Amino acid sequence: DIIISGGENISTVEVEQALVSHDAVLDVAVIGVPDEKWGERPRAYVLLVPGATLTADELIDYARKLLAGYKIPRDIIFPDDLPRTSTGKVMKFELRKAAAAG
Repeated sequence: DIIISGGENISTVEVEQALVSHDAVLDVAVIGVPDEKWGERPRAYVLLVPGATLTADELIDYARKLLAGYKIPRDIIFPDDLPRTSTGKVMKFELRKAAAAG
């Protein structure tokens, strides 16, 4: 998946790999959400390692060390689980549909 933000291409895989490299992150999915100024911007859905605590601000600070500024998600959501197919792949279209619904 590619997110186009302000004319820049953002690879969701690159952002996911950067975020999941944090010790407290178990899994992550990144999608593009509409933005009035930039067209789209990244939003991350993050599952934490059981017993771990991590705030969105802490994860954003961590990501700043690994990614260019325009690639850093402004929104980080910590759901209980991510929607998956029977083979275990994250269903990003479900996350996009939920994001569009508000």
